[in-house]
Amino acid sequence: MSSTDAPTTERVVIVGGGFAGVACAQGLAEHGVEVTLIDRNTYHQFQPLLYQVATAQLAPSDIMRPLRGLFRKHPSVAVKEAEVTAVDPVARTVRTAEGETFTGDVLVLATGARAAFFGVAGAEEHAFPLYTARDAERLRNRVLQLFEDADLEPARLDRGALTFVVVGGGPTGVETAGALADLVNDVMPERYHDLDVHRARIVLVDGGDTVLRPFSSKAHDYAAEVLAHKGVRLELGASVEEVTPEKVVLGDGSEIATRCVVWAGGLSVPPLDGTDDIARGRGGRIGAGQDLSVPGFPGVYAIGDVAGVEGPDGRPYPQLGSVAMQAGRAAATSILATRAGVAAPAFRYHDKGIMAMIGKGAAVAEIGAHHHELHGTIAYSAWLGVHAWLMNTTRARVDAFISWAWDSFSRSRSPAIIDAPDQPRIDWGDEDQTDDAAAADDARPEGAQP
Repeated sequence: MSSTDAPTTERVVIVGGGFAGVACAQGLAEHGVEVTLIDRNTYHQFQPLLYQVATAQLAPSDIMRPLRGLFRKHPSVAVKEAEVTAVDPVARTVRTAEGETFTGDVLVLATGARAAFFGVAGAEEHAFPLYTARDAERLRNRVLQLFEDADLEPARLDRGALTFVVVGGGPTGVETAGALADLVNDVMPERYHDLDVHRARIVLVDGGDTVLRPFSSKAHDYAAEVLAHKGVRLELGASVEEVTPEKVVLGDGSEIATRCVVWAGGLSVPPLDGTDDIARGRGGRIGAGQDLSVPGFPGVYAIGDVAGVEGPDGRPYPQLGSVAMQAGRAAATSILATRAGVAAPAFRYHDKGIMAMIGKGAAVAEIGAHHHELHGTIAYSAWLGVHAWLMNTTRARVDAFISWAWDSFSRSRSPAIIDAPDQPRIDWGDEDQTDDAAAADDARPEGAQP
């Protein structure tokens, strides 16, 4: 059965308030369609800037906007805070962790993805992924706490206190490594006068022979040169075999002492109860047709990172925010077409190019369908403009520009505070206790009993 066999659309249930879900809801709301948008959070997060939250360039509030606020002018959209735990694609019903159910004439799955750890021992338990705003806050708190711990006991530098390992040489990994380097080189020396901050190390590990693989060879060379200039050590052609609380073990048996491993190694789609009969592709992505409907399940659509929609070359479109936004709008168009009893148009992603920031004043950009190359300051300016334009609201754009401008002309970052009262402190093991005991023994008068 095709999507044209679906019943008349009276109510649409959308699971997920990311780029795809929001864009779909907005497209439907413009035509007065009743939409129930369900997300575990009450906010929409701007994922491309998560690494800037993690490195204290932006505050979490700069990339988070209330979902209800985005639809304040669209009364036909009802936002529900709930975690969907099961789906019935035949009945187009979802069940939440709280036991509630929501049923629609159309069901749109925009549940996103999560970090893929590829079975690396200890990675899921000890590494820091960077896919959600909460991930970014956890990583920021860990980075800042390590500086505090190293300042309190400088001997911890020998145990990797200020060694940061970034796994993955794609845009997220490169952007995070560059931003960490700027934090270490420009910001922290003025904050920690008694700490030898210059002993901090940033290591980027990737199994390929270059960084930013989707970009051109010129971009590869430029990115590697900029990272090296900033002090980032590239470990290319290397694999990670194990992550522990104290170190990373590489495929050749070598070890890197570290208490902070940033995981930017790829994405996978988690399983969802009730979807066993839905065909899955690489990374667990749900197979969707050219109209973004799920084959065999009339009235069900899959969009965003959760969906595996094939492009003209036969390969799934990349899991990018720009793809998700366009797919969300396209799904709304398909739903409205079905509602009107006409054939739904095929989704075609309009590739406007790719770009990546490599730190302050440095970026690579390939603009337009022909990927016209820009490097350096021009690419950096283009990156700022595009990412500001992609934000949902004028206020978000203004807030971001103020933070970027402040970061460009100042070495002070107001978001660089630890805000994790309930997060456990880093366990430095028995060595600190041994050192303290040794110091106490040295200070004890001769002949005194412990």
